[in-house]
Amino acid sequence: MNLELPESSSMLSDTFERFFETESSIDRVRAAEPTGFDPELWRAVVEMGAPTMRIQSDLGGEMSLFDTMLILKQAGRRLVSVPLAEAIVTLRVLDEIGSELAKTWIERSGDGETVLTIALRPIEPGKKVLTCGGAVAAGVMAYDGEALLLLIPTGKPEPVTALAGCALAHLDPGACEKHTLATGDEARRLWDSAVEEWRLLNAAMLIGLSQQAIQMAADYASERQAFGVQIGTYQSISHPLADDVIDADGGELLLWWIAKAIGENDPEAPAMSAFAWWWAVGNATRSVAHAVHTLGGYGLTNEYDVQLYNRRAKAFSLVGGDPSEALEAAGRRLFLDETVALPPAGDMPLDFKPAVEELGLVEETRAFFEEHMPQELRGVPDHSFEGHHWEFSRALGKAGLLMPSWPKQWGGRGVTSAAARESAAVWNEFGYTGTPRQVAFMVGEIVMRFGTPELQQEVLPRIGGGEILTCLGYTEPSGGSDVFAAKTRAVRDGDEWVINGQKMFTSGANMASYVLLLTRTDPDLPKHKGITLFLVPMDSPGIEVQPIFTYMDERTNATFYSDVRIPDRYRLGEVNGGVKVMSAALQLEQGASGYHQAERTMVKAAAEWARRNTRGGKPAIEHPDVLSRLARTQGHARIIELMAVRSIWSQAKGRADKAQGPASKVFTTSKFISDSADLLDLTAPDSLVRGKSGIGLIEQGYRHSAATSVYGGTSEVLRSMVAERRLGMPRSRA
Repeated sequence: MNLELPESSSMLSDTFERFFETESSIDRVRAAEPTGFDPELWRAVVEMGAPTMRIQSDLGGEMSLFDTMLILKQAGRRLVSVPLAEAIVTLRVLDEIGSELAKTWIERSGDGETVLTIALRPIEPGKKVLTCGGAVAAGVMAYDGEALLLLIPTGKPEPVTALAGCALAHLDPGACEKHTLATGDEARRLWDSAVEEWRLLNAAMLIGLSQQAIQMAADYASERQAFGVQIGTYQSISHPLADDVIDADGGELLLWWIAKAIGENDPEAPAMSAFAWWWAVGNATRSVAHAVHTLGGYGLTNEYDVQLYNRRAKAFSLVGGDPSEALEAAGRRLFLDETVALPPAGDMPLDFKPAVEELGLVEETRAFFEEHMPQELRGVPDHSFEGHHWEFSRALGKAGLLMPSWPKQWGGRGVTSAAARESAAVWNEFGYTGTPRQVAFMVGEIVMRFGTPELQQEVLPRIGGGEILTCLGYTEPSGGSDVFAAKTRAVRDGDEWVINGQKMFTSGANMASYVLLLTRTDPDLPKHKGITLFLVPMDSPGIEVQPIFTYMDERTNATFYSDVRIPDRYRLGEVNGGVKVMSAALQLEQGASGYHQAERTMVKAAAEWARRNTRGGKPAIEHPDVLSRLARTQGHARIIELMAVRSIWSQAKGRADKAQGPASKVFTTSKFISDSADLLDLTAPDSLVRGKSGIGLIEQGYRHSAATSVYGGTSEVLRSMVAERRLGMPRSRA
């Protein structure tokens, strides 16, 4: 696994960031407004070799798809007033064709005056097609359903007044010289690859545009005051922007994954290529709307720059047609086996998977489950502590497969966190609950970081060996998500602590040997400074556990602590230094989501249902709306997985905390909640019947999803963290 931009890619991105900042300044963008074309910028990008960067011949730069997307992201941030993505795609295809005609036009494109573009919708006899760059293009690549053509306008098309510039013009194929570039299947292949490449490059531009508009709004909200405070302190302002930047960053990760997946011939790459463009268009639409809203009336005025982003968010993208068509295409590719040609990807240095040598753990884990998992657990998926099986857990621990990333001395294998995460996916394949293991893992990690050697020796081998479970004692009846408002007291008495108080939603307390307990040790200090965490043995006198049952078919607990005495060796971290310990615990809990597996399980169940049922007199799986909704959830699952990978990688590498974990959890839980509800609707009324297989898993997911936005930090708290750490906005909570 590697998400580190290589130095060459980082330098390339920085170079073009500075280039576009200078050559596509906001003054230049405004000056080009009438047509949306800046001839000086075009000459500058040609001199930089940008239009020919994807050409493989001596005339080009042999740029990878990944590096090209990095450049187009910077172009989007600065609202470039030239048809750059269109020219890159056209020239790359001409180079692939390699005919004398193609070579001639490639050479002409280097003069700084000749603009080549692409008509992104198939042309039809007697109909004009609206074309980006058409008002200034010397040649336009087009497809008529049978042949790939190069159209040479015999006159200069009139630019149209549009939502925003982009040098739009109606191209009249009948008023053009027509040169055939390819015919038949080859023409279709070239055309498909061109459109898919344009979608990816356009998506990169939209991601850059979105991130820039969001940051502009965040900066404004951090300065603008109303009612005596910065408006960025209001969650109604900061939270929509946090959601927008989470979506934008997730879309960027998806583009990176696609660049890798194309090179590896991943079967999901064609569908995700279409989905990524649909996603980027929607994200841009929401982002610029929230940006304008943040600036209020000023955002509507021509003097403020955000309106330029608002208009171009649509103008840049909709020349490619209705984005919903792309989402439906993603569905056809996923569930009807529709094929499409993709552009060449070239080198992709990033990797979202563990190294090949680490993947052997996955097969070993799968083989272990096949041989040792009790028959009564198979096919009965469970997401709670009640699904825990002691004998099987001990067997996993004995084999070093329960906590494989832990050191061998604590019962692990010492493998990377990425390899361990991949092996944990096997648990979902077999429907075995991972909740007890996840909690025990997190508690064990905290003991490794903050516990004494004596405590580590007492606890870690037993956790790693599957002998004991742990639980979390954070929430209190009066505190809810504000865990730092804890009233449970711990008072020092010599070398012991005396604990009194109550915790709510202590899931697994009836089975656990220890509770990670948040207590208040100094009531006179500010609430974030007067807390201390302990690992409290659950068999200590004075602890009472009372069950609470939820509609998710899960048991949680209320726990009561009455004069509970524990030695000081059970303390984790410094006295009154619990914020540091708690922050580490929450970081572990928030970022490593496995809910992409649940999302895919629900999609698979819904797709199987759609193949067995009809809608409008034909199989439901062929219905456009059904295909789009299935594709949407599948796309969400991919982004969920990528955001979890980013969080794990960032933690492992010690990267700056930009709230990657909170962002991952906010996105994951919001999509799990909305997707489970949508798929429940899609498969109704059959989905109302409970079951442990088929669409019963959707109903189960729907009930299970409700709690996910609460535990591990509520989505509201986490959105505030994203706004503060990712966007630099002021603190929005007390």
